[in-house]
Amino acid sequence: MTDRFSREAQEIFNAAKHAKIPENVKTIAQDGVAKSREAFELMQSVSKDGAQTMESVLLTAQAGARTMGERVLRNIEVNAGAAFDAAEAMARAQTVPEFVQLQADFVQAQLNSTSDQAKDLFDLSAKIAQQTFEAMSAASMRAFEQLKKSG
Repeated sequence: MTDRFSREAQEIFNAAKHAKIPENVKTIAQDGVAKSREAFELMQSVSKDGAQTMESVLLTAQAGARTMGERVLRNIEVNAGAAFDAAEAMARAQTVPEFVQLQADFVQAQLNSTSDQAKDLFDLSAKIAQQTFEAMSAASMRAFEQLKKSG
């Protein structure tokens, strides 16, 4: 049985040695490979651009988050400093009315300060959101244009 199989395989191999691939099949195969390579290179380019775009968007968002964090820490420092200054002033008060007045002044100043800080943080977060959105929009437009060119 193995002799027969070996003989048939050898006959097929010998026949295949002299067989020619038709020109139209070779042309179709070569064209298919070329088109596949073009498609792969396009997708590779789009992928690289997409990764760079994503990195740009993430860097924009990260910078915004860092700025927001720094602003919050600065506000905490300012508020803590104001609280310690007020506490020192109240500790030096000579009378109860003076103490109450210093406390009322501090509360009023903190309400104003907190309101200004909240507005500042809101404005900053809106600016960061807009910058991130603009980075994402620009990235989307670049990707769309690239796909449009390749289509």
